[in-house]
Amino acid sequence: MVDAHRVRIFLSVMASGSVNAAAEHLGLSPSAVSQQIAALQKETQLTLFTRDGRGIAPTPTAHTLAQESEPLMSELKRIDAVVDDLRQGSTGSLEIGYFASAGYRWMPQLAKRIQAKMPDLTLRMVLTEGYPVGESPPVDIDVVPADPTTSVRPGHLVTPLMTDHFVALVPAGHRLAGRRRVEMSELAEEKWISNDISAGITQDMVDRACRAAGFRPRYTVEAQDHHTATAFVAAGVGITVLPDMASRSLPKTVRRLRLTKPNPVRDLVALTAPVARSNEAAKLAVDLLQQVAAASARRR
Repeated sequence: MVDAHRVRIFLSVMASGSVNAAAEHLGLSPSAVSQQIAALQKETQLTLFTRDGRGIAPTPTAHTLAQESEPLMSELKRIDAVVDDLRQGSTGSLEIGYFASAGYRWMPQLAKRIQAKMPDLTLRMVLTEGYPVGESPPVDIDVVPADPTTSVRPGHLVTPLMTDHFVALVPAGHRLAGRRRVEMSELAEEKWISNDISAGITQDMVDRACRAAGFRPRYTVEAQDHHTATAFVAAGVGITVLPDMASRSLPKTVRRLRLTKPNPVRDLVALTAPVARSNEAAKLAVDLLQQVAAASARRR
């Protein structure tokens, strides 16, 4: 098995450009760094550096190893954070994942309430749309398509937060702009703008609702996020269908219409990973998330 400490030193040499610079950054002697690099080459039976004048130059193999090692180092860093939390009684820090519209609507209020209860807690708020595939934070706000008590991640505790209906956004001068509701089939001939960066479950819900109404949406612009999609609607480029939570702050030139026949909905849940079940900060975060979500639902 490759020694993780040696990989860290190797990555520092790669990033620093020389053994001496890496030694200075790591607080080690140049000879200690050189010894670890030599040991890593012997351990892996790979040539990672060649002589280049008075210094060294990384080989193509070294560049490949560095690229492939970064995810490992990120995972080890996450495990180190878990160990630190457990050592501090599981309350030293907490990482909470969110998607874009939940981040804008809920996370500032959540952070304020958590810090009022646990002022010494370090919060790490992460946008999970950019999270490594197959990984998730200890507490994660997510979307499930139907039953909010059914986990999409085995072993995770599922806490329902709220149900979010989808709406259609149209330009103020659109033929449907004066309506409060619109049937999905009435949007069949429109130019559509996508707004889901991952083309994931939210996009799938919209597409399935369109198929239920007897058509497939014709996407003419891929905006990939709801803020940009809304701006395209405001410019008269087309229409978009998105969750109501993502439609709360609209330009004056955009109108929001409630969808019917069908009206797709998404269930928002908090997922607590097994490692965080004994974490008091995680429990508090989920309790407060329920309160923030309930208040958001009442306002709407």
